[in-house]
Amino acid sequence: MRVRDELGELFSDAEFAAAYGTRGRPGLSPGMLALITVLQKVENLTDRAAADRAKYGMDWKYALSLELDDPGFDHTVLSEFRTRVAEHGLEEKALDLLLATLADKGLVKAGGRQRSDSTHVIAAVRDLNRLELAGECVRAALEALSVAAPGWVERVLEVPGWADRYRARVDSWRLPASETKRAELARAYGADGYALVSAVHAPFSPAWLRQVPAIQALRVMLIQNYVRVTDGKGREVIKRRESLESGGEGIPPGRYRLTSPYDVDARWAAKGEDLFWNGFKVHVSETCDNTPEAAAAAAGGGERVPPNLITGVITTDATVPDTQATDPIHQALARRGLLPAEHYLDSGYPSAELLVGARERYGIALVTPALLDHSAQARAQAGYDRTAFTIDWDNQHVTCPQGQRNASWTPCTQRGTDAIVIRFSGEVCQPCPVRAACTTATTRGRQLTIRAQKIQQALDNARAEQSTNAWQDKYKLRAGVEGTIRQAVAVTDIRQARYRGLPKVHLDHVFSAVALNLIRLDAWWNDHPLDRTRTSHLARLELALAS
Repeated sequence: MRVRDELGELFSDAEFAAAYGTRGRPGLSPGMLALITVLQKVENLTDRAAADRAKYGMDWKYALSLELDDPGFDHTVLSEFRTRVAEHGLEEKALDLLLATLADKGLVKAGGRQRSDSTHVIAAVRDLNRLELAGECVRAALEALSVAAPGWVERVLEVPGWADRYRARVDSWRLPASETKRAELARAYGADGYALVSAVHAPFSPAWLRQVPAIQALRVMLIQNYVRVTDGKGREVIKRRESLESGGEGIPPGRYRLTSPYDVDARWAAKGEDLFWNGFKVHVSETCDNTPEAAAAAAGGGERVPPNLITGVITTDATVPDTQATDPIHQALARRGLLPAEHYLDSGYPSAELLVGARERYGIALVTPALLDHSAQARAQAGYDRTAFTIDWDNQHVTCPQGQRNASWTPCTQRGTDAIVIRFSGEVCQPCPVRAACTTATTRGRQLTIRAQKIQQALDNARAEQSTNAWQDKYKLRAGVEGTIRQAVAVTDIRQARYRGLPKVHLDHVFSAVALNLIRLDAWWNDHPLDRTRTSHLARLELALAS
């Protein structure tokens, strides 16, 4: 109710017009359905429960501008609404509209400080090993064809035989324990898959069968997990792919490998030694200007600092590293006109190029631990690392701590990155009295590898700055985004995908971000501070008794 009073109509029907046709029976208001979806995330309700709240809840009726005797709607309308929005590329619309309204009221703006972090998201599918995946892909394709073209299945396939093998879902506890029998079963799944795909692509089969998503997933699985070879007698043999280390044909890397026929966007990924999951990754960005110091300063002038609000959500598959999400985050913020002056990130997001590119393209200073120097001298914190050498960029001269100049300056490309290799003459380095502190080379001189001038200077400055106490105190501000991740998990269960496919998962994350913003705004309007993260029930009781 407070949101309705303060912000008015957040989502107008016209903003979602692209997802609806102009002919046919009029449907429910998409703007109303968008707000219901947000309130559903606020209270963590199912579709059925949300439909009941919209029908019987007085506060929801007020927020939705419904009559008291409004009969409500069937809960399946919410699923249809989400599908329409995702299929028409309107996943970001709800957050865009909310932030535009908040910008008009001065609650968010460009400049200032923002911070970002990511967390894992588990897909809404079963975890399958390679054998289960092969069998389940064949079964999913058969199920889809039996619904889409039952007549074709009856004419082309031996239905009783196929039904006997793929009647129930493929589970490890139903599979044989013997390695030999499991290998035979894997080859049988591959043979069945190739036979089914060949039948679908035969001239006598309708062309549209090839576009069935389950058939396309089956084709991808076969390419990634099987190979057809010819044996010594000239017969075609289907065998499973094995890794190159095992002397096999090689398995595609995880970023391309299908993990389930029911969610072709999910991927397996690992982080550290104890986190291994199948699904996605979500990146959350928020403002962080509401600090105790800023609140105290504003209170002295009779003003209030707006709460920290989420300004962007990026969803990727689980294999995309954080560093590849940095520029998309900035692009989204630029599109909304909410670019920060300082962006606080952990060490997974930056690269040397991004330190320069973010400032040049967007005017953003990245406050983040820079990549460290991994040379032997820097790791040992002894001897002469790169900072001990003086670089004259204009003349391409490098001077060592003993006053000797380099013998060569060679631009090159290393692993797709532009670099410069600098070498000192062995005749100079071998008799040097401090050679042991400078290089481990026994016959050659010292070698340095640096980046282009702008990138190397930005990297050197960042490394020097982050070692100061002032920078470390400033960087403590980034840790607050962990509390936002915790709130998202506690309120909206953001680490567990409710839907399948990247578009719908991202749509769910966007509505979660809108819901969290409304929760924070409601607390700020009512002057009710939100709980600190990880506050125990006993500690909360103590605070209540003290007040």
